[in-house]
Amino acid sequence: MTAKLIAEARKIVIKIGSNTLADKNGRISVSFLESLAGQVSELFRLNKQIVVVSSGAQIAGLSTLDKWERKKDIHYRQALCAVGQVELMVAWQRAFAPHGLHIGQILLTQDDFGDDIRSLNMRNTIFTLVDEGIIPIINENDTVGVEEIKIGDNDTLAAQSAILWSANLLILFSDINGLYTKNPKDYGDAELIPEVKDIASVRADISIGGANSFGAGGIATKLDAAQLCVSYGISMILANGGFPRALAALADGTLHGTAFLA
Repeated sequence: MTAKLIAEARKIVIKIGSNTLADKNGRISVSFLESLAGQVSELFRLNKQIVVVSSGAQIAGLSTLDKWERKKDIHYRQALCAVGQVELMVAWQRAFAPHGLHIGQILLTQDDFGDDIRSLNMRNTIFTLVDEGIIPIINENDTVGVEEIKIGDNDTLAAQSAILWSANLLILFSDINGLYTKNPKDYGDAELIPEVKDIASVRADISIGGANSFGAGGIATKLDAAQLCVSYGISMILANGGFPRALAALADGTLHGTAFLA
């Protein structure tokens, strides 16, 4: 089903979680970015349009200023993101450049989605970038985001961006293989759920755990994102971004995640 969804979709949003983007030392993985950029370019040659929602500003900041690693003050966290956004965009730019693709950065807060004029401007910018063959890289604007205007996690941001752009498909890459009946890290008898047509029913049947080490959201936020997308007629795939060439593997059917069907 995942391969079928990708084959049929023209407009695809790909969300990269922090755990997927980080290496084993908790720093930005350049090799992952380079690999994903190559896979995105392959979809481009198939006339697919792609928008990327990328976590990793703090990780990229720590890759540059590890002296702030133990700083927990919100001002340091936001300053770290200010540094990290630059490093993250440079890393993405270098990853896409060998394929002749340019990127454009879009930083958003919840206030932007709640304002009709801002939403229209955001939508127009995304459409213009994509129409010109440029890859929009979307992230939350953590340097200005406080609790009142924070989106909170990039799963929600990815779903909102998919809706704003009228996408056909959202792919969430995380450090898990998909949706399980219970947390596979804690229970050996956990079973992968390949397809979901009724999210409310699934919520009642599975055991939801907490967030992971680097990311802001656990499986609950992914279910929320799926519910939001499906309500707008957009299907969603949840899959393990750490699988070798995960995007290409989903497209050719060798990687199986969970498909939430609209």
